[in-house]
Amino acid sequence: MKITRRAFTAVVAGAIATPLMQVRLAGATDKVVRIGYQKYGTLVLLKGKGLLEKKLKSIDYTVEWTEFPGGPQLLEALNAGAVDFGSTGETPPIFAQAANAPLVYIAHEPPAPRGEAILVPKDSPIKSVADLKGKKVAFNKGSNVHYLLVRALEEAGLTYEDVEPSFLAPADGRAAFEKGAVDAWVIWDPFQAAAEVAIEARELRNGEGIVPNHQFYLGTTSLVDGHAQAIDVLIDAISEIDEWTKSDTAAAAAELSPSVGIPEPVLVKALERQSYGIKSLDDAVVAQQQSIADTFFKLKLIPKKVTIADAVRKGKA
Repeated sequence: MKITRRAFTAVVAGAIATPLMQVRLAGATDKVVRIGYQKYGTLVLLKGKGLLEKKLKSIDYTVEWTEFPGGPQLLEALNAGAVDFGSTGETPPIFAQAANAPLVYIAHEPPAPRGEAILVPKDSPIKSVADLKGKKVAFNKGSNVHYLLVRALEEAGLTYEDVEPSFLAPADGRAAFEKGAVDAWVIWDPFQAAAEVAIEARELRNGEGIVPNHQFYLGTTSLVDGHAQAIDVLIDAISEIDEWTKSDTAAAAAELSPSVGIPEPVLVKALERQSYGIKSLDDAVVAQQQSIADTFFKLKLIPKKVTIADAVRKGKA
């Protein structure tokens, strides 16, 4: 199913500043890199530090930033031509590639399987993934946790059809989880850590041993084909932020806390489960991503087979 510009506008209407909705929908022709980011992660820290603006200025580029509630929405914007670059988990780019989005995998972070989990209320009678049979489970459709749920059910001897999906973005998922409208919530950090600390949500299963939980940096084909120097500068800036975050998690948490509205101790918990060290995709990572794509096609969650290698940037990250 092709995601149209009209569909994209409907999804993000009211969530994105109007001026950014009007920029170059056909693709940037001047020296501007338009970055989509989510409320948490390396790109938020990069934006807050102002490091990228300084680096891009040296090659006469500027940057524009747009926030999105999740990876699927970010990649809808990329498909519509409203952003050039962004970061998501494993699953959103597969859905986007199946929808013929002009995306390219540029780089990735190492696995962080503990940074996503299936949560249940602290007093829930559910003690194992097998107990989810017939239960209502909330998660963001097309996100990295979508695959975590599929694999966890498979490990427990269940199928995707054995649960009742409730497709909710993180804020709505948390609300439904707290009021008992769903039996379980599959979510990623920092929302995962926030629920564990604030309402003592209990972890039923994280990604260890069943999913890698990579973060991917993705760009449009027009960005990759026409702005290689800007990409190199961008990757270099992300690498610097990675090193700083890894070496001083407390400082990174303090930097993030005001923008995400989550207490610093919660963010420290989340950041310690994150991985660091941006690099290009090797054959093993491509194969892992291909396995996810094949699984979703088998489950009829995407309309056609996709070949991940066809969308990977060649050469260095």
